[in-house]
Amino acid sequence: MVPFGGWEMPLSYPSGTLEEHRRCRSDAVAFDVSHLGTVRVEGVGARELLQRTLTNDLDKIAPGRAQYTHLLDEDASVLDDLIVWWIDDTTFDVMPNASNTDRVVATLSNDVVPAIDVTSERAVIAIQGPHARQCVDAISADAAGIGRFRVAEFEFAGVKCRVAGTGYTGEDGLECAVPIEVAEAFWDEVLASGAQPAGLGARDTLRLEAGLPLHGHELGEGISPLQAGLGWVVGWEKETFVGREALLSERESGVGRKLVGLTIEGRRPPRAGQQLLSADQVIGEVTSGNFSPVLKCGIALAFCPPDIELGAVVELDQRGTMVPATVVKPPFIAR
Repeated sequence: MVPFGGWEMPLSYPSGTLEEHRRCRSDAVAFDVSHLGTVRVEGVGARELLQRTLTNDLDKIAPGRAQYTHLLDEDASVLDDLIVWWIDDTTFDVMPNASNTDRVVATLSNDVVPAIDVTSERAVIAIQGPHARQCVDAISADAAGIGRFRVAEFEFAGVKCRVAGTGYTGEDGLECAVPIEVAEAFWDEVLASGAQPAGLGARDTLRLEAGLPLHGHELGEGISPLQAGLGWVVGWEKETFVGREALLSERESGVGRKLVGLTIEGRRPPRAGQQLLSADQVIGEVTSGNFSPVLKCGIALAFCPPDIELGAVVELDQRGTMVPATVVKPPFIAR
């Protein structure tokens, strides 16, 4: 168990991170991700509030859908990346990262539309992997049948729960928001159905292989969606959202750096903060790095100059040892 975002979280279970990772790629695992926040935004003006605050365009979806989006600062820095669950016409569950829940509540609250932190009322269990739906089907056929980035309700132990076809592993899967009073029973049934428990260690190596950003590494202060290669998260046609003018200016002038993938031969994992060099000049820095259990080599995400080409070989400074690293386009593996 380790401290994480104000929570005590499992880093791994007895089977270990590598086995948990491989099980997610080949079968099914369950993560307790209750540390993710749930901020309920509800009322007649809820949709308008989210539309003028967050980057993505709710006109692209409808009730019963989920959407990945960003909350920006005025300088276009990504304050948080979020998933919005559009429950019904006037009800939204906004899912921030653990340490950002209070910030999101403060940003979205106003005198007309309340934004209420309901994190403590539920647990969120993410069942991920090619057999994830098979495991969930043993508990609820309604939950197992939910489509990708769809949102629905299902019943468990006589109470209403919510499910979204979302995840953070690169595999198919579901995330179930279960009222706290039945959460332990739900977890037990998920494991009894064949899913193996998995912790933060496997969650990080899985998301890295899938090329997915982590707040505080690939997203955060001084990092815009464009630099992170996430321009598709922006509703450019919207008249307003926080940080829009700065982001439009950056799009017009061009980014000063971009996020790329790196592969490194050998089992020694690259780590965040390690520098990249070309012709003895520092050109970038690793944001996330680890050993890939699937590729059997080191992989990393890093910010580099915007003109760097795929296939270019740079040098990675691993504590004074210079190691060749090849620039690739994430994701590192396909589902």
